[in-house]
Amino acid sequence: MAGVSTNAIALVLVTLLSVLVTSVRSAANYDTAAARSYNSGWLPAKATWYGAPTGAGPMDNGGACGFKNVNKYPFSSMTSCGNEPLFDGGAGCGSCYEIRCIAANNPSCSGQPTTVVITDMNYYPVARYHFDLSSTAFGAMAKYGLNDKLRHAGIIDMQFRRVRCNFPGMKVTFHVQRGSNPNYLAVLVEYANVDGTVVRMELMQTRNGRPTGSWEPMRRSWGSIWRMDTSRPLQGPFSMRITSDSRKTLVANNVIPAYWRPDKAYWSNVQFY
Repeated sequence: MAGVSTNAIALVLVTLLSVLVTSVRSAANYDTAAARSYNSGWLPAKATWYGAPTGAGPMDNGGACGFKNVNKYPFSSMTSCGNEPLFDGGAGCGSCYEIRCIAANNPSCSGQPTTVVITDMNYYPVARYHFDLSSTAFGAMAKYGLNDKLRHAGIIDMQFRRVRCNFPGMKVTFHVQRGSNPNYLAVLVEYANVDGTVVRMELMQTRNGRPTGSWEPMRRSWGSIWRMDTSRPLQGPFSMRITSDSRKTLVANNVIPAYWRPDKAYWSNVQFY
């Protein structure tokens, strides 16, 4: 670099390294309980965005939670990747947050809160709390007509707080995953109101035409997908019992029929309220 001294270059490199180290330390110094609480008030975070300029984020409309079609109702592209205190090893999948940015963060910010759903994992956080938003959600924090201008900022300071999910007209849905068979059943659970999350899922089989009366625990496979592996073939119809992270429980009786098919969603008639 002509005209630039070695000392000046060294100073720039040291400054950049200092910023990187500070970001890494901050990203590691998180509090999952505070992020997931409904009573923490507004907390500071960083916001970035990814995907198409007016899209839902990932190309496949999915992500580390397993949700699909997040560009459609009820998610409607208002989605975000969360770093570990938000994603929480998959236990945070489906949780809802109000987000906002104010003029002090960026002149294009409206200061008005909007709601996003955690649908993916942010593997490279730059702050204690980092929302890597869909471009639609990022732009929704802007003043009217300034969505693109705010997106051009790339990364901004913002605030967030957890809120209860509300998906009018939706019931909890159980989507049997591709590859499932009588000895391996994987089920995506989605569209849960209130907490939005499921921390425990159990299955009851039917044998000889009658429910067994025994709830068998499934284990989290990844994201919001739960699985059961068994040497003895599973027999439906299956009733499903789910527990939210506020310990509320729902039972969907015979929601997955005896002649279920992989890669098919089965709607229940139950919902958290």
